Amino acid sequence: MTAPSTVGRRSRRRLRPSTIIVLSSLLLLLLVAVIVSAAIGAAGIPPTRLLALVGLTSLDPATFARDHLVLWSIRLPRIALAAMIGALLAVSGAMMQGLFRNPLADPAMVGVSSGAAFAAALTIVIVDRFATAGGPLSLGALSLGLLPVTALIGALITTAALYRLATRHGRTSIAVFLLGGLAIAALTNAGIGFLVFMADDRQLRDITFWMLGSLAGATWQKVAIVAPFLVLTAAGMPLIARGLDLLALGEAEAFHMGIAVERLKQIAILLVAIAVGAAVAFCGVVGFVGIVVPHLLRLAIGPSHRLLLPASMLLGAAMMLAADSVARTIAAPAELPIGIVTAIVGAPFFLALLLRQRNLVSA
Repeated sequence: MTAPSTVGRRSRRRLRPSTIIVLSSLLLLLLVAVIVSAAIGAAGIPPTRLLALVGLTSLDPATFARDHLVLWSIRLPRIALAAMIGALLAVSGAMMQGLFRNPLADPAMVGVSSGAAFAAALTIVIVDRFATAGGPLSLGALSLGLLPVTALIGALITTAALYRLATRHGRTSIAVFLLGGLAIAALTNAGIGFLVFMADDRQLRDITFWMLGSLAGATWQKVAIVAPFLVLTAAGMPLIARGLDLLALGEAEAFHMGIAVERLKQIAILLVAIAVGAAVAFCGVVGFVGIVVPHLLRLAIGPSHRLLLPASMLLGAAMMLAADSVARTIAAPAELPIGIVTAIVGAPFFLALLLRQRNLVSA
């Protein structure tokens, strides 16, 4: 009879090649998305000229200077920002779905993104009025420093309120979580509506940016600000991956298998708030990435969060790049808000998921 430890070692050996293959394939997909996104746009750069920009081929000086300016000053910062935001949104969705054991859980649908957007909209109105009145706050501080902080605080407060609302006597109710999330989203959206009513034209344009989602105005400074949030989220994933796997068995079972369930919830909620706050601060509200990406990966590679979380980051980055490429080209030279693109793709998928869940319940 084969010893259990031998079986475990054989299972791990069988899983390692598949893990490498999955992550390598997603990395390749992300690389393709980066190349395509770099090549297309209002100022297109064909692949032959992309090769010239990295020194592999030659190009006349005037065209080289133009392409170099477009690529390094405009296109690459936007690509980097889109990839990081897609990764943050996708992995936050995966963590939230694992935490609440429900494939319908999503930061944008349960009010977390709306809470961050409300904080951002409130900051826009307040800072703009201070700047107009000659106060100590400036629009530069708004775009680079203050706005990410307030969006993060808004996401954290909303997530904490939702967690406390859905948790009673150490147990989290999925129904209360989803319904409470809808109520919180309604409240924060009402707050945004009030700010829209009170805003002037300039403030209204900025608030509309958050509600529709856009990556316009991406710079290397913004990339440098978002990068630590991505690193912090990635560093926290190994701390909760095993716990999320065991939590699928139930909170009591996870506790008896050595998981500090309440600490796991707190870490996961903090990571979700950090990821969503950073994403909303620089991109606005972009829905459905956090629900579509993890669910697709669960169907393809299974529910293990040790693989699901990093895979969600890679696929989320690739999908956000693809959506941004569509947003930049479908109505060129104008730019379609990226939130519209993700909603067009994500909403039918979400409806199909709801129908599938209904059929499973009826069966």
